[in-house]
Amino acid sequence: MPHGSTPPGRQAATRSGWRLPRPAVAIGAAVAVLAGVPATIMLVPTADAATGAATPPGVVRASSYAAQSGAALETTSDAGGGKNVGWLSDGDWLRYDDVDLGAKGDAVTSVRFAAAYQQRRGTVEVRIDSLTGGLLAAVPVRHTGGNQAWRTATAAVHSSPGGKHTVFLVIRSDQPNDFVDLNWFAISPGSSGTPSASPSITVPTASPSATSPTSATSATATAAAGWIPVDQQRWAAQLAAFQAMTPRPAPLNPRRNAEFNATCKYSHSAPDDPIVFPNMAGASHLHSFLGNDSTNATSTPESLTRFTASSCKPVEDHSAYWIPTLFEHGKPVEPEQVVVYYGSLLDDKSKTVPMPYGMRMIAGDAKKQAPTPLGAVNQFYCAGGPQDGKTRSTDGNWPVCDGGTLHFTLRFPDCWDGKHLDSPNHKSHVAFGAGGKCSGDYPVAIPALTFSIAYPTSGTKDGFTLSSGMASSMHGDAFFAWEDDAMAHRVKDCVVQVLPCNTAGEF
Repeated sequence: MPHGSTPPGRQAATRSGWRLPRPAVAIGAAVAVLAGVPATIMLVPTADAATGAATPPGVVRASSYAAQSGAALETTSDAGGGKNVGWLSDGDWLRYDDVDLGAKGDAVTSVRFAAAYQQRRGTVEVRIDSLTGGLLAAVPVRHTGGNQAWRTATAAVHSSPGGKHTVFLVIRSDQPNDFVDLNWFAISPGSSGTPSASPSITVPTASPSATSPTSATSATATAAAGWIPVDQQRWAAQLAAFQAMTPRPAPLNPRRNAEFNATCKYSHSAPDDPIVFPNMAGASHLHSFLGNDSTNATSTPESLTRFTASSCKPVEDHSAYWIPTLFEHGKPVEPEQVVVYYGSLLDDKSKTVPMPYGMRMIAGDAKKQAPTPLGAVNQFYCAGGPQDGKTRSTDGNWPVCDGGTLHFTLRFPDCWDGKHLDSPNHKSHVAFGAGGKCSGDYPVAIPALTFSIAYPTSGTKDGFTLSSGMASSMHGDAFFAWEDDAMAHRVKDCVVQVLPCNTAGEF
């Protein structure tokens, strides 16, 4: 089907015939923006111009664009849906003037969309100031079951500049045909400092049965914005059981090193990420999964707990861990072993408590694409050979090991806000201890997680890459699902008493 033609079986909004060809671009306004000439400023409308349907707080209707390429309007079938924008395919775009992004810092973007074709997928890029301007978010778009089957997807914004900007929605897809319609989008401030500052803009959510974007409750709006509250009743019970435990007697003249571990091997690979893209299979770059063998895009704390097969020991650890896949000359190199250490670097280790059930977090930055020359922090290194990696790849980003093997060490935050299992950027609910303690917005000391990753390769002068890009994009995800008693005993025996324990939790 040629670009811009009507999808088979899809009729016009009047349902009396096929859709008309797509209207031409609003050339004058578009050229003015692309040439750097200020266009006429337009305040974001509070109602759909054609139907008068009210726009919910914080939401920008797709139909309120100031300029566009490749779009057409039709009436949205559900109540309160107003007009939606259709005929969107790779390279098409919509421009919105004078959009208030709120305060500077973390935020989350939501897009309400419908997609009729199962075999087609793509993203809606949210960019500021120009078609190639700063990328606020890339919201994944997948098949929804029809061009009026509306869903809402979210993606974290990595550092919003705040204030008023021109916003572009740019459609990206791996095929040229029309594949997605848009109803509205919202950019909701998160929290770059205290997690207790919840998003100030309500983000509507949609489900297959939803009739209006205004039908979401405040609780689901919070969840849509990425803040997942801890079950305080369950957490209180978990904490009480931990505090009631009596630690095992310490051995005589012990080594003082507060840690226990899980030892893991490679489990499976998939382009899934149940933390960043929950319930959206195939939305991520390729990951190498460790631990729970059931881990996929739909994983939840309950599903991980129910499924006990794992590539990690001990068997009481049902957690899921994953990292971007490493490639050498186009072939995946899976980790030979990953030791997941749980310890403490704080001054008073006796204050450490177990992870709350269902906690999740990310360390590193998949979007960081920068050189990592010798001496850079958080880089790949060599171990086990006469060379320490001073020999570098041709591009300078990777060590070449002489007899040794490639390794990476990734450390996670060790202080928690005590309120949330996750946050919009999957980092704002936790922080690294400062001055040897946890305080302020992050008062709860949790075990300091560290991935120690060993790859069965020495490397070459060229050919290394990660599924997320350059070496600097190395990152890790952890979705915790330990059996409560197993983790609690290890924290009490090993971390609180400042003793090194093995995988079995023994001294």
